[in-house]
Amino acid sequence: MKHQKVGISAISTYVPPYRVDLEEWCEWTNQSWEKVENIIGTGFRMMGPNQTVYTMAANAVLDLILSHEVDPSEIGFFALGTESSTDNSAGSIIIKGMVNKELERRSLQPISNNCEVPEYKQACLSGIYALKNAVRFIKTDAPSLKGIVVCSDIALYQIGASGEPTQGAGAVAALIESNPRIAEVRTSEAGSASDYRHLDFRKPIQYRAKQANGHSDFDLELPIFNGKYSSSCYVDGTLNAMDDMSSKNSGHLANHLRNTKAVFMHRPFKKMPITAFSIAYFYALAHGDDADHEELTRYANLANIDQNGILEELLNKPNVSDFAETDINRQLLPLTTELVKIIHNEPDFQSNVVSKLSYGSDLTTEMGNIYSGSVFGWLSAGLEDALKHGIDLSNEEALIIGYGSGDAAEVIPIFFVEGWETSTRLTPFSNAFESYINLTHEQYLKLRSEKTANGINYDLKNEFVVRKIGSEERVDFQDAGIEYYEFLS
Repeated sequence: MKHQKVGISAISTYVPPYRVDLEEWCEWTNQSWEKVENIIGTGFRMMGPNQTVYTMAANAVLDLILSHEVDPSEIGFFALGTESSTDNSAGSIIIKGMVNKELERRSLQPISNNCEVPEYKQACLSGIYALKNAVRFIKTDAPSLKGIVVCSDIALYQIGASGEPTQGAGAVAALIESNPRIAEVRTSEAGSASDYRHLDFRKPIQYRAKQANGHSDFDLELPIFNGKYSSSCYVDGTLNAMDDMSSKNSGHLANHLRNTKAVFMHRPFKKMPITAFSIAYFYALAHGDDADHEELTRYANLANIDQNGILEELLNKPNVSDFAETDINRQLLPLTTELVKIIHNEPDFQSNVVSKLSYGSDLTTEMGNIYSGSVFGWLSAGLEDALKHGIDLSNEEALIIGYGSGDAAEVIPIFFVEGWETSTRLTPFSNAFESYINLTHEQYLKLRSEKTANGINYDLKNEFVVRKIGSEERVDFQDAGIEYYEFLS
């Protein structure tokens, strides 16, 4: 039986134009710009007063359809991945409705009435779950149809909290189909992991609603989180998912990681995926053969760290779920983390390990954290980066690594196809960042805390916005809280 290839054929990104320059933010908050730039990035975007996760998603989807000349009548699966829903009844169908209205206005075919419209939620992993199910839908139900996966999120943290500079807003849409034009997605070889870590990162909406005290509805999106514990959960989830992936492939994780051309991970901030993947590589060496152990020993000796201590730690990692009951600020693998810090700039480690995360890394420093869309945005940036530097990714393997707080993780092998450059040229990642306005400190605070424009002079064009929000709750008619949309030409 011929192998059926299903995967990604196009990616389109949307971010709002309202930008916070992190260098200026450091001046406002008396923070170290050198540290913030190195660990987090250079900027992030905020949603405007008349924007929502649904309008951002619709902007990305419409651009995907128009730029890649997708026949909407062939779309049989339309999925939204988000952790920022504002409607507990509907999601994807709202976006489909917006897009169809604009397509019909342009005398184009709408997305089919027979299209499935699910929404997925599992923190930042929701888009990856949507991707896997889009691939499954086409493989099992409708090989001749297409799927669209759109991830749309806002990341917000309390002003003054450690997470404040890691905020962001944006949406990324991907076209999924048979005989893909960018990369085949091999879900059958993917690794999965999940475990309940109840103090990792949560959004208890009812609690936030009671605590709003007249603040913006943005405040409903503020998470309850424990930063050090979340970092441990991120690393642990990644390791567990890699083990599962390895069991479905060669069983030799270290070789698999060596042979992988590129790695694209969930990116809460610039430094986190680099640290996590570096730890994962050492973990693979510890669980490998004699040659792998020799490599690990060499790195340990270079860092002047006890090799037996490193090996013991990696072979017997603790149960992170217990940390919440014992010491929530305990570091998962302290010796290995120290090894990563010391060895990070060693040339051999840079070329063999860190370089796999270099594709598109400079472009994503402006993305901020867009939760479910982060890994898809990074993939799009990586494609553009490879195209710009004349790097041929054809037939090369990459890993997509997603993580959703709470704790769930996925590691999915993808294989780039010949001709991936053509689709990449149509909607390059950087296009989404060309138009922007830098917010002043006062504008940022007003937009962030009160959801008001406060004199921001920027006219939105060629995109969806919220025209008004209904307020009626009569016996004969109700639309309270329902958003009405329009497309600004």
